[in-house]
Amino acid sequence: MSLPSTIAVDGPASSGKSTVSFAVSRRIGYLFVDTGAFYRAITLLALEQHLDLDNFAEVSALAERAQIDITPELADDGRQYTVMTDGRDITAAIHAPEVDAAVSKVSAIPGVRAALLNTQRKIAARGRVIMAGRDIGTIVLPDADLKIYIDASLEERATRRYHQRASNGESADLDAIREAIRKRDEADSQRAISPLLRAPDAVYLDTSHLTQLEAIEAMIRILHEWSREKNHEQR
Repeated sequence: MSLPSTIAVDGPASSGKSTVSFAVSRRIGYLFVDTGAFYRAITLLALEQHLDLDNFAEVSALAERAQIDITPELADDGRQYTVMTDGRDITAAIHAPEVDAAVSKVSAIPGVRAALLNTQRKIAARGRVIMAGRDIGTIVLPDADLKIYIDASLEERATRRYHQRASNGESADLDAIREAIRKRDEADSQRAISPLLRAPDAVYLDTSHLTQLEAIEAMIRILHEWSREKNHEQR
């Protein structure tokens, strides 16, 4: 089966895009890249270097000189990929609470987004990549071989996040989670730079009423359909 070299996956928070994309990448032997990891990496480096996050020029300069790579190497800590910077494995460190608290500010800096755009495209150019985020099919990889927009209802996404936190032993309030996701949706779709949008040529996949396995199989079917269409075009 002929497969797309680059697969761009977009969607809102808790739609299942990362989980489904990672599972499919393992199934077909592709590298899974969550572009959020790049912004977390820059945030971590900025905090380690005690940069003023309100100094956009300084943080943007850091993003321009940082050497960040994502590799398919896995470990026993549940990671979906390995994030490297200057030969250092920072996969675990980018999920530290202090990074969580600051990454939104860093990811909104235009210079940071511009610098990381080149890095993301270079990784995608290697081929056999599934890249997930919120602006992949529209900004990062507008010429991706296949684009998929994974979605789910607000209620379903809030419920998923609630059960995830509860299963991890964390305190969880469904109403608060629902409101937080609603505000994130609003911010992502209305931001001036790289808003969350469904690319016109993206295949739409609603996972609201699908189990995780069903969503994975649905994405695999999309790949098969793409392959059939390509084979038909080449005849």
